[in-house]
Amino acid sequence: MAKKTKWLVVLLGLMLIVLVGCYGKENNTSGNTTNSNESDNASTDEGDNTAAQELHLVATGDLTTMSSLGSVDALAVTAMNSVFEGLYRIGPENTPVPGMAESHEVSEDGTVYTFKIRKDAVWSNGSPVTAHDFEYAWKRAINPETQAIYSYLMLDIKNAANVQTEEDPLYGKVEEIGIKALNDETLEVQLNAPIPYFISLTTYAPFFPLNEEFTESQGDQYALEAANMIYNGPFQMESWQHGQGWTFVKNESYWDKDTVKLTKITQKIVKDTATAVNLYEAGEIDTAELSSEYVAQYKDSPEYSTFLKPNTYFIRINHENQYLANQNIRKAIDLAWDKQGFADVILQDGSIPAYYLVPQGLSTDDKGNDFRDGNGDMNKTDIELAKELWATGKKELGVDQVKLEFLTYDRAESKKAAEFIKNQLETNLEGLELTINMQPNKQKLALEGAVDFDLDYGGWGPDYQDPMTYIELFESTAYYNQSNYKNEKVDALIKQAKTTSDVMERWELMQQAEKLMMEDVAFAPTFQKGLSRLTKPYVKNLYEHPFSADISYKWVEIVN
Repeated sequence: MAKKTKWLVVLLGLMLIVLVGCYGKENNTSGNTTNSNESDNASTDEGDNTAAQELHLVATGDLTTMSSLGSVDALAVTAMNSVFEGLYRIGPENTPVPGMAESHEVSEDGTVYTFKIRKDAVWSNGSPVTAHDFEYAWKRAINPETQAIYSYLMLDIKNAANVQTEEDPLYGKVEEIGIKALNDETLEVQLNAPIPYFISLTTYAPFFPLNEEFTESQGDQYALEAANMIYNGPFQMESWQHGQGWTFVKNESYWDKDTVKLTKITQKIVKDTATAVNLYEAGEIDTAELSSEYVAQYKDSPEYSTFLKPNTYFIRINHENQYLANQNIRKAIDLAWDKQGFADVILQDGSIPAYYLVPQGLSTDDKGNDFRDGNGDMNKTDIELAKELWATGKKELGVDQVKLEFLTYDRAESKKAAEFIKNQLETNLEGLELTINMQPNKQKLALEGAVDFDLDYGGWGPDYQDPMTYIELFESTAYYNQSNYKNEKVDALIKQAKTTSDVMERWELMQQAEKLMMEDVAFAPTFQKGLSRLTKPYVKNLYEHPFSADISYKWVEIVN
């Protein structure tokens, strides 16, 4: 028998999530708000604000996609979060708040969710948003013929994994998936087992709805241009000049349009921080993310803020490379460079060294213990041990020289980071030669997908509020494994963690999997991301999020 569950109750379920932020001056609110406080917000309710409600931004690269079923990076997710909306969205306090769903119910055993779609939800072309739009989108994502890259996030839905498994009797039978529109306003979702973070999942791009009639009419042109999409979020895309930037305007059809103050968002592509800072100083953009060389200059400014994100950066390792298949070689690379110095000298943005996969501050168990408390730091820098392991690895391989390519982004700060790591590793590991390969965002993502690299400077931001968003990255069959890593013991631990109903057992299994991956050097962690930003004082309620979407523009207001 189902029981009525308000959206906040979910957050008090099997696991309490604690998100930790670190802020600079004039930024001490409980939420991740840039230059906003209670007195500021109160003053905006007087109706006397005559400022133009336009926000001017920069991005470091072009949008990789605007299809919610595509290969979405942080930039694309933030853009999609602005123009589309799922059943729930991440709110100012980093918790799910109602979106297309005005409420939901959960069965007593936690495996059946029934969502009530709001009656005033419409697409920008006037069509109603219905439960059928969610059933169509989610089944399209899971269907092996149209499978989304992120469909692995849906495999805990009843029969979803079976439908994607070729040897299974249910292969391709999407009608058997546990997703059903009972009517236009009611969506029922059946799960294999309780998922503590399921509501958080519904805020993420792959769980957004699609209007079947419109999507099918566009064919393979859907989401390639602004005109090939319809929107159900706070904004709609007015223009998309590939390689130059994009523009959003307020969606007057949005159910909560009265909350949305901005009328326009303009985003230009600017790859280097120096240009962005100059534009900020000239008043041409309203916020700018800072790289290390600008932190000292601006850290005492009231327009400066910092935020420690639960994002882990790491060096992906191609385990099929002739040298990197050797565990001693991998471990030597992981231990042979100064991560603390890298964070303090090169990054200088509030980042901290990472000796782990799951970042601190992401989530806690039901006793309030951070996930990091279980394993702590692992594989800390040890140059002498690294040298010994390196010598042993070379002897095992029968080589004196090791030549590797190091893939990274074509941005100034990425080049600086790669050069630091290259210098440290070549200095400390005799016979190593690293060649840096800098690529634009789209090309780099393509090379990662093909595992066409030796070492790859990258990272991960959490898709949802649970350690599994990191742990499952290195499951052997996971799309974002992208390193040819396979360990049957790790796979077994992840499978157990995904199927057990015991919360503490699940937690311990994930910690065991992380520890084993670190011992195996599945990857080489580098740092946990800190973000330093300048924001004009007239920009209020710009919320930084630690997961799902980096930033929300729904609540932003420009104040005189």
